[in-house]
Amino acid sequence: MTLRDEDVARMAAELFEAERTRSQIPLLSQRFPQAGLAEAYKVQGALVKLKESAGRVRKGWKIGLTSKAMQAALNIATPDSGVLFDDMVFADGSRIPAGRFIQPRVEAEIAFVMKAPLEGPGVTLFDVLNATDYIVPALEILDTRVVRADPVTGKARTIFDTVADNAANAGIVMGGRPVRPLEADMRWIGAIVSRNAEVEETGLGAGVLNHPGTGIVWLANRLAEYGSKIAAGEVVLSGSFIRPIEARHGDTITADFGPYGSVSLHFE
Repeated sequence: MTLRDEDVARMAAELFEAERTRSQIPLLSQRFPQAGLAEAYKVQGALVKLKESAGRVRKGWKIGLTSKAMQAALNIATPDSGVLFDDMVFADGSRIPAGRFIQPRVEAEIAFVMKAPLEGPGVTLFDVLNATDYIVPALEILDTRVVRADPVTGKARTIFDTVADNAANAGIVMGGRPVRPLEADMRWIGAIVSRNAEVEETGLGAGVLNHPGTGIVWLANRLAEYGSKIAAGEVVLSGSFIRPIEARHGDTITADFGPYGSVSLHFE
């Protein structure tokens, strides 16, 4: 099924307005049940253009659905990606104002800061390591402008809903100690993630496609199919190695990356 241009534009406009008003819209996948991943990225692309027209500046990319468990939950076998913007960047230890997000959740991952562009096809893990300036501990804030489940039918969101909604992208917090990419075995970089001083999740970098850089290989080669690339200076969130943690009013989320430092944020 190929969505009409007016369908793509309408869905992008609805998502843009939903984020602006901190409200949720019904499942897009119920309107277009036969639409696939390619159509979802068309909607995402139209949404990105609306954000840029509103003055937002691209800062990089996020990669999601990198774990087997998350892929199985959505019945897919591939990661997804979204675009990071300047209004999504928060300082370590930030206080997130009440009402800033709709239903925020937090994941722990490793952020890559690029010193050189990556342009596929044919990008390898070694290319990723050579193009990376440094890696740093990070928290990603997820939010959804699409309901998680239809209140009447109980039908859950699909990959179409998630990708169209800029891969549930909402925020990024970087902190801890930056490290050159060859100075650490990223597969063994791990984090203890707590909510209000109570441990909620732990994980290792190997949970992300066996190596956090593998997702960036996938992203660079996928972008090449659309004539795009990862630019020098951009940040790439490589994918979470924990399940998403619900962030409630009053919660403080802290990720302790051991020798690589910690990163935290508080939701008012």
